[in-house]
Amino acid sequence: MSALLWQKPGVAVDARIQAFLAGDDVVLDREFFLHDIAASAAHAEGLQRIGILSADELDGLKRELAVLADDFRSGAFVLDDRYEDGHSAIEARLTERLGDAGRKIHTGRSRNDQVLVATRLWLKEKLAGVAAVSREVARIALGRAAAERDLPIPGYTHIQRAVVSSAGMWWAGWAEAFIDDAIRAIDTLTLVDANPLGTAAGYGVNLALDREHTTAALGFARMQVSPVYAQLSRGKFELAALEALGSATLDLRRLAWDLSLYTSAEFGFVSLPAQYTTGSSIMPNKRNPDVIELMRATHASVAAARTEIEQLLSLPSGYQRDLQASKGAIVHGFGRGLAALELLPDLLANLEWREDRLRAAIDAGMYATDVAVEAAIAGVPFREAYKAAAVAADSAGQGRTPEGSLAARTSPGAAADLRLDALHARLQALG
Repeated sequence: MSALLWQKPGVAVDARIQAFLAGDDVVLDREFFLHDIAASAAHAEGLQRIGILSADELDGLKRELAVLADDFRSGAFVLDDRYEDGHSAIEARLTERLGDAGRKIHTGRSRNDQVLVATRLWLKEKLAGVAAVSREVARIALGRAAAERDLPIPGYTHIQRAVVSSAGMWWAGWAEAFIDDAIRAIDTLTLVDANPLGTAAGYGVNLALDREHTTAALGFARMQVSPVYAQLSRGKFELAALEALGSATLDLRRLAWDLSLYTSAEFGFVSLPAQYTTGSSIMPNKRNPDVIELMRATHASVAAARTEIEQLLSLPSGYQRDLQASKGAIVHGFGRGLAALELLPDLLANLEWREDRLRAAIDAGMYATDVAVEAAIAGVPFREAYKAAAVAADSAGQGRTPEGSLAARTSPGAAADLRLDALHARLQALG
């Protein structure tokens, strides 16, 4: 490992203790490294604006930071255990290439605000990804709701046959869910879109840092004003981001559950694209829906990451090293959650309904509610109509069709009045 930024003269470093302190930082920091480089360039610009760096020093730093970014992308530079963390690697590289200019780059900042700003930029990127894929899922679902609005499917409660429903209703439900998920991701992005760079270790520095410049240069909507709160927000903002992701993966879990049931031989309502299934290693007849099962499992990883961070936050004000563990939590949570969500649009666009199986699963009893409501409309008290329909449930389907049941379902949002235009308007408003 290269020289430690914090090492004092005459103080020996125990290798085992240092390995424990560093943890997985150098590996995790690969996620944030390009953001850390971008923030370093903005910080250098700010230092030049207040006279800490000369114009030539700034030019050299920005040039070498750009080269480092290119080398990292190409694999020419590998962030590995030669370094304590990504921050150390950046400073070591700049010092190697530029000498004193590299030694000046850390003026007015701490690794505390360095990791804060890199993480904050990363969270913005990931939340934008959650919003984008949620919008795409909603778009596909709305398109299929319109195209398949009249396709009858069984509606279930308690996983028991309940009433006649429609593919249009099923799709519209998921469309509205993922519109809400997109909104939540965007709202959370607005929360975290605050620049902590320049708050140092949580108490500011004795320099008139140009924090307005770094805020604009890094594309933040606002400056996070209080250095104390900058530290207090670490973990809090990560928690909010995971909650926004979790909103989408909760919906993914329930959607995956539907598809897991619907693709089983017992239901047989849906055929999945072949690439979303695998085979058994021993049973040649099997076509397993492994992808949707792992989609269903994904929320567990997101929830675990959220819980880990929540448990970290039993801390006093000011920076505590405990917060180092939050990096692993968000990398794991978003790594699993966003990857699963990104597979969903193509799956939904290409799954196929098996109409024969859908219609075969609609039995006479599923019209009993229609019978009760019609009697209530005719003036029979609903509870009396309910009892009569229950007694005659086995014959409730006489003279009825799924299409007729759906056409009579005129309450707003129901099969005969899906209100897809309202959902389209909400989706369009998101951009």
